[in-house]
Amino acid sequence: MENKNEFVLLALGDIILGEDSPKFMEGVRPALKEADIRIGQLEVPYTTRCEVMEGLYREPWRLEPLADCMDILTLAGNHLYDAKEEGIEDTLGWLDANGLLHAGAGNNLQEARKPALIEKNGCRIGVLNYNCTGPKVTYAGEDKAGCAYVKIITKYELGDVANPGGPPEKIYTFPDLESLEWMKADVSGLKKECDLVIVYFHKGIVHKPVQLADYEAVVSHAAIDAGADLILSSHAHILHGIEFYKGKAIFHGLGNGVAWVPSLGPDYEFGKAAKKNDVFDPKGWAEKRIERFGFVPDPDYPTYPFHPEAVNTILAKCIIRDKKIAEVRCMPAIVGRDGVTRIVKKGSGAEDVFRYLDDITQKAGLNASYRWDDNEIIAEEREGF
Repeated sequence: MENKNEFVLLALGDIILGEDSPKFMEGVRPALKEADIRIGQLEVPYTTRCEVMEGLYREPWRLEPLADCMDILTLAGNHLYDAKEEGIEDTLGWLDANGLLHAGAGNNLQEARKPALIEKNGCRIGVLNYNCTGPKVTYAGEDKAGCAYVKIITKYELGDVANPGGPPEKIYTFPDLESLEWMKADVSGLKKECDLVIVYFHKGIVHKPVQLADYEAVVSHAAIDAGADLILSSHAHILHGIEFYKGKAIFHGLGNGVAWVPSLGPDYEFGKAAKKNDVFDPKGWAEKRIERFGFVPDPDYPTYPFHPEAVNTILAKCIIRDKKIAEVRCMPAIVGRDGVTRIVKKGSGAEDVFRYLDDITQKAGLNASYRWDDNEIIAEEREGF
């Protein structure tokens, strides 16, 4: 008999749709259609009013495959302002017109800090979203469109390294207290109105396996201390491990959900008319990222030019029972050479994702342990950690 007090929440990492967008959703669509509440991070803006978007397939109608299989899109991130205020306005307009809830962006900071609210089986859920990565131009202001944020401060310690101009011995990161307090106040205020509060951070060190920055635990723990029940994270474009803090799950990096970005590949033909603005230079960024992040995209993945290990990813699955998160699970997925993210079962690659997730969790010193339940991975706090 169906338990009316139980339902499923499913969360994706970064979503970037473009050419032939229905095809790239097909590998995760069945699972999304079966879930009761679906959340994902919309990584880039969609508009026809910005020359920078020409050739990137970022017209709002490209988002149509999301309309019947997603409920909430989070928007706070480093690319939100790529097409400036027109991009934000058109993206929000399309989501509103198609009945999709959103969090993390708005025409001003007050709007950007508003939660997305949804109810299922009498359980009221609020979702908040914050950008922890910058750049500052993405931040919403009193009269400026942009995203909600927790500003992160970085300090470089050279130590005894005799290499001026070289890499520092240690990099310290910590949240700015003012914006951290905003976030905590948002969470505690929302908890008074909702049974469950989810905070989705745009955070992490991009394209780096295993490694977490200092601030990631700080902001995640602060959100839970303020009343959050679940922490989700995007931005790193590679899967990161899971932590439990005070019994609450922290997904430190969901990896890519669905991503179509051939423009980031070294062989992408931008053409002579490639455009840029004072915020975003698509061609320049594609050239810089190879040197900056230390890997060359695999030519066998022309629409998915990410770190080779980024083919391993997951969907976060939470079983909500009696208005509490009763089980935390992962649905393993692999990105194929065609760029399509597909949920996989044992015998078709799921074991590889399990091993990868377990390995990066242990190497990062996190306290989650994993076990199988049929074709899904149950995440639990490791005993005696």
